[in-house]
Amino acid sequence: MPRSAARSRTAVLCRAARRRRVPAALVLAACVASPVLGAGSAPVRAPGADRGPALSAADAGRLVPPPDPAGPGRAGPAPAAGAEVMRSGDPRNRITLVLLGDGFTAAEAALFRTESDRAWRALLQIEPFRTYQHFFNIRRVEITSPVSGIREQRSPRRGLPTPLGMHFWCDGTARLLCVDEQAAERLAGPRHGPRFVIAVANSARYGGAGGSGVTTLAGGSPDAGRIIQHEMGHTLGDLGDEYDAAPADAGYPNLSAEGADAMLRHRAKWWRWLGATAPDGSTVGAYAGANGLYRPTPDSVMRTLGGLYNPPSQEAVVEGIYRRVDLLDGVSPAAGAVAGRPVLAVRPVPLAGGRRLRVLWTVDGRPVRPAPGDGTRLDTAALRLPRGRAAAVAATVTDTTAMVRDEGFRARRMTRTVRWVLRG
Repeated sequence: MPRSAARSRTAVLCRAARRRRVPAALVLAACVASPVLGAGSAPVRAPGADRGPALSAADAGRLVPPPDPAGPGRAGPAPAAGAEVMRSGDPRNRITLVLLGDGFTAAEAALFRTESDRAWRALLQIEPFRTYQHFFNIRRVEITSPVSGIREQRSPRRGLPTPLGMHFWCDGTARLLCVDEQAAERLAGPRHGPRFVIAVANSARYGGAGGSGVTTLAGGSPDAGRIIQHEMGHTLGDLGDEYDAAPADAGYPNLSAEGADAMLRHRAKWWRWLGATAPDGSTVGAYAGANGLYRPTPDSVMRTLGGLYNPPSQEAVVEGIYRRVDLLDGVSPAAGAVAGRPVLAVRPVPLAGGRRLRVLWTVDGRPVRPAPGDGTRLDTAALRLPRGRAAAVAATVTDTTAMVRDEGFRARRMTRTVRWVLRG
């Protein structure tokens, strides 16, 4: 499999497990850190998995740090009705996060609601998800299990009869929390736009996994919120793990085989960010890891759970969001020729924290002031244009966030121009 294809498999299962289910994304929170492997290296076994299947460098995927030792086959049911717990807009122009529960009995429905809500709220507390929270919808689907909990032990081989079949010790890895992805996708219901499914297990044990397929979390773990913050970096930003024991694959926007001087010379990776101040107060540079790769900052959420995204990683996540969501929800009236002197309006997707997308209006190429308010409306009657004269009006909407320095991407994905022609 090409490296690009391997990198895209960022969700719940080690690839060895996925071969028996369906393709997904990368191995994350649940896999233990593997030794550094180069291309073509012989397979190695994950620590603590002496009797499990061997994992190659490609199979190992991108891993999260192990937990701080001092810290904390079924006939599927029909899809359940989901509850919208946060609706920001039309799902055709939002990223919908669908939360499913496994191992929760009818009497534990309130526990699932509490643990799933805690997970998505934790995600929206970290930048850039906090600023872009209105680009997401959240749905919760309650699935009743005949038994409480999921299989946590390495044996017996047969799992509990839960709807999603979630279990730890997938392929001999203690913290790898697996799920039946086909069942999860089916139970998540119809897809109306961009979507990620998150399966929450009724377990307090540390573990999970996540990515572009199905993300898994042990909902009762005190680390669940920090894990989902890390996993969604893999999912939306295609980010790699920055800790020393991660596989030596530099094919991610936040990892480099070159130091700062070479990056600047080649205009590669995060060269635009070199010397910038990160949210944690550190300076963006090229920090060498034990696996031979460089990372942008000494620490980040992609290196240590509970950290922050460094600037290149923030940029990658924002770009991932804009690859799925258009910055405009609509315009009024429709672009093109319009009669008379109507009020023209654009409806940008709102940002949180008081930020707004910039809207610039022009008439025949010359800037004009919008109507009073948030700048999204233009009263063409107030322009005092001569009757009978046609006029070209344009509204250019741009996300000017400082979290993005790639101006080419900003022009392609983060800028929209709407044009009308006034007649009569």
